[in-house]
Amino acid sequence: MNLDQNNWLEKQKNNLNSIILDVRTKEEFDDGHIPNALLMDIRNPQEFMEAIDSLNNKNVYFVYCRSGARSAQACQLIKEAGIKNCFNLLGGILEWKGQITKG
Repeated sequence: MNLDQNNWLEKQKNNLNSIILDVRTKEEFDDGHIPNALLMDIRNPQEFMEAIDSLNNKNVYFVYCRSGARSAQACQLIKEAGIKNCFNLLGGILEWKGQITKG
C-alpha cells in the first residue's frame, strides 16, 4: 500500500512491530537516511531476496527509496514472500520532511 508521509508516519507510530527499510544503495543510504532505517539494497538482487527471506511476517514494514519507485517494487516482492503488512512511502526521501541521519 502506498502512503503519503503523514499517513506513513501515523501508521508507523501505531505499530509496535514496525521496521523501516531503506531499499536504496549503500552510497545513497550513507548520504542520509530516515533514523533507525535498515538498509536492504534492491539493486543487489541476491542479497535483497535473502534479506526478504529473513524478515518476520509478524512485523510491519515501512519501505522507502529515493522517489518511491524502487520501494513500490520492494513492497511487491515482500508481499509476494508472504508478508502482508508492507507500506511504501510515496515520494520517497526526496519529499521527506522529517529527520535525516547521515552515515
